[in-house]
Amino acid sequence: MRWEQLFADLEAQYDELAEAALWADLADRQRLEFGAVGMVARLLGAVEQPVRLRAGAVTVSGILKTVGPDWVLVAEAPGRDAVVALAHLTIAEGLTAKTGRPLGPVAQKLTLRSALRGLALDRAPVSLVLADTSAGQSAGAGDVTGTLDRIGADFVEMAVHAAWELRRPAGVRRSALVPLPAIAVVRSQPLG
Repeated sequence: MRWEQLFADLEAQYDELAEAALWADLADRQRLEFGAVGMVARLLGAVEQPVRLRAGAVTVSGILKTVGPDWVLVAEAPGRDAVVALAHLTIAEGLTAKTGRPLGPVAQKLTLRSALRGLALDRAPVSLVLADTSAGQSAGAGDVTGTLDRIGADFVEMAVHAAWELRRPAGVRRSALVPLPAIAVVRSQPLG
């Protein structure tokens, strides 16, 4: 009888150790898998959720609408959207536990330049929040408001005018060339 109880105890201990090892292995696998998750996939899990993003000193709050390979689109209010360059993102709050699938090959090609090209075609006034590139971060070095005229390989050209006006030759104060790496946030400007 004592032998049977001893073997039963040993078997129970073995089962407990095997289960603990299984859980430890599972936790290690989950950590390894999560270590391969990129920021874009993590942000994709929060699409259609309220988020608060900071790009240096600039805060963008609203519903996360779209995620690109190097940018996100946030609906801040009706008619007011913001594109945040991920290179300047310092904090993202409000993410769910969910992780999205990685971007497909076509979506990978929809870069910040592509998003800005769409805004240039729309001809709507925008405000560029510029990063403090000398400090290497988005410190809110300033805003430039106007209409995106052309998008180059590594820069944008903008007709600078009042935010509440459409682009008209008489309203354009000057033309500005802005390097793409200097753009932290692009906000649409409601007219009126």
